[in-house]
Amino acid sequence: MAKTTSTLEWCVIRLGEDHNWWVCETSDPVRWDVDGLSLVDPRQVAHLIDLVDALRDYGFHQDLFEAAFIPFRIEKDLGAGKVRLKRVKESIFETEEKLFVLPDILDEENGPYADLLDHLTRCRVKMLNDLFNFESKLTVDEVEDEIREEQNTHFIEGKAVHTFTELCAILDFMPEGMDSDEEQPSKAAEEEDDDLPTLDAEEEEKLKNDESLKWDEDSDDEKADEKEDGEKKEEASDKEEADADDEAAKPRRKSRGKR
Repeated sequence: MAKTTSTLEWCVIRLGEDHNWWVCETSDPVRWDVDGLSLVDPRQVAHLIDLVDALRDYGFHQDLFEAAFIPFRIEKDLGAGKVRLKRVKESIFETEEKLFVLPDILDEENGPYADLLDHLTRCRVKMLNDLFNFESKLTVDEVEDEIREEQNTHFIEGKAVHTFTELCAILDFMPEGMDSDEEQPSKAAEEEDDDLPTLDAEEEEKLKNDESLKWDEDSDDEKADEKEDGEKKEEASDKEEADADDEAAKPRRKSRGKR
């Protein structure tokens, strides 16, 4: 099945005051509305690849990411902050070429870019729930509501949300009041601790007195103590013998007999 974006072969972009790139002309003006249409530049693409790499252990699918974007390379510098881009067939993850990528938003509700946003949100939520001990699990709906609230503020102010900003809002999302530096032990670590049985006082005392469970270091300490006790006893015995010899060497008084 051919992609619906097959007629989009080139586009002209401009550098905005926010230092992001925005589309101002396309080869398919019928289906592509350039109002508020943004691209991700090569530097931003590299940053996004680094961010999604952390989600690979939480179900991230690279194919969904690639399917959500149309790659372009620079064809001509038009001057006055404008550049003409030409569409290419390259893998965003595998090529070394510096590419611009345009989100495929022809179908904003069910298109590949919409699917990517949902996928990234789920992966991020899964990762946060694994890394942090929340009182109650974080949900996808909570994250989407919080992000949407901030985006609505921009819309009310008449500001378009750039694609890079939209993606980073998901990939860098942290619940209010939380800091990435406050990372707590993962659930896996907790479960490992939970596998250790709890002992009552009587069982704990038995284990303390179990010779087979003592460390070699403890045994060495005990041997050193025994040796020291033996030496003390030997010294005491030698002293007793010496005292006895001294007593024997003393002259005894002759008892007086009766006259």
